[in-house]
Amino acid sequence: MAGFDVLKNDLLLRTARGERVERPPIWVMRQAGRYLPEYHQAKGNKDFFACCRSPEIASTLTLQPIDRYDGLIDAAIIFSDILVIPQAMGMNVEMLDKKGPHFPNPLTSPTDGQYEQLMDRKVDVAQELDYVYQAITMTRHKLKGRVPLYGFCGAPWTLLCYMVEGGGSKLFVQVKTWIYKYPSQSKKLLQKIAELCVEYLAHQVKAGAQIIQVFDSWAAELSPASFKEFALPYLRYISEHLPPRLKELRLESVPMVVFAKGAWYALDDLCDSGYQVVGLDWLQDPAEAMRIAHGRAVLQGNADPGVLYGDKDAITAVVQEMVQGFAGGKQGWIANLGHGVTPFVNPDNLKFFFEEIHRFTAAENRPSTKV
Repeated sequence: MAGFDVLKNDLLLRTARGERVERPPIWVMRQAGRYLPEYHQAKGNKDFFACCRSPEIASTLTLQPIDRYDGLIDAAIIFSDILVIPQAMGMNVEMLDKKGPHFPNPLTSPTDGQYEQLMDRKVDVAQELDYVYQAITMTRHKLKGRVPLYGFCGAPWTLLCYMVEGGGSKLFVQVKTWIYKYPSQSKKLLQKIAELCVEYLAHQVKAGAQIIQVFDSWAAELSPASFKEFALPYLRYISEHLPPRLKELRLESVPMVVFAKGAWYALDDLCDSGYQVVGLDWLQDPAEAMRIAHGRAVLQGNADPGVLYGDKDAITAVVQEMVQGFAGGKQGWIANLGHGVTPFVNPDNLKFFFEEIHRFTAAENRPSTKV
């Protein structure tokens, strides 16, 4: 895109395209966040969503891990939240301290009045979420081509969960009630969300995102059959409709990543879902995942984030096993955690995690000394 510096490190984009590379690229989900002391300094006492809506603050937070782990990671991901789409649809979303996202007025039934309003409302994501696009463009300029920038959105199923549960949940009573009691109305809303996701992601690419990821954080709450009915069709809708939408905007296609946390049973389907990269959580064995993928998609993941609470020996063991499971990572693997960085992680432990991936994959690069 005109006006941006030439990308100096394209390792991740080459990997996402399925090319053979010199080493696996590295980044982690939630690498910009509350485990970093500089995050709290920049955020101050500002509301979480106020930070998302400030392009300057969002850009600053996005760059913090790139600066801290300079030379160790190969991508940035824009600081934002998956729940900006429900906000753009007119729902009120708050971020409560020590609790997480909260919808004061969640959807209760298809006849609650709010459902009809959501379905009838014309949502202009280009206008409603302009602050995200501003943050992306600003971040691209600040990166000066150091690493590529991820854009992202929440998957329709996961967004539906939040919109009817009113926040996180252990039992998911409300969303299960919706899909099993009101399946047709649920699917209509899932379709509307999917269409908004396409438009939102397209405008992120227009603003400067070089790769996009769709987060289906609550995929594990669905059975295999229910996943095929209420999640997979809408993930496929996004992957099928984003490239032509980009073409309409006279933009080049970008690699697309899908991360359906906990949907280990759906890996085969996800590898055929139109995404170039499939994210794995830590419940999947890397070697088995490679066998199932069989070159159809690049894999991203998948160390247990909890290892970052451990000591260096534990981190080394997990990294070594992961590198071996992904066959050294010369092709088809983006190194990552199996979910986002969790609170209270020591940033130095994450640095050691990155350094160990570099060490083990560099060892893979060295020629044999055998005569």
